[in-house]
Amino acid sequence: MWLAKPCGLVPADGTVPRSTALLIRAVGARDAAIGTAMALAPDIGVLRAATACRVAADLSDASLFGAVLTGRSRRLKVAGFAAVWGGLCAAAVAREQHAQR
Repeated sequence: MWLAKPCGLVPADGTVPRSTALLIRAVGARDAAIGTAMALAPDIGVLRAATACRVAADLSDASLFGAVLTGRSRRLKVAGFAAVWGGLCAAAVAREQHAQR
């Protein structure tokens, strides 16, 4: 699974436990649903709301991964990745809002 290994959630044999896979799929489904809402937003108000959900989800992921994962390098990499996605989404909607003026 794309998130398990960087988070250090796999045993030495490289397999992903079922419970870990379930949680990673839930995060992926959440991100896909929010991304779909962003892509299909009929107006800037809906886009802002969907993007606010995405930014909140990404920043909460960054906070949790940064606080809980073991290993400083792992925490920085995974939490940083989540924070960057949140920042990019916020910047994209801010740019769109500015362009609409």
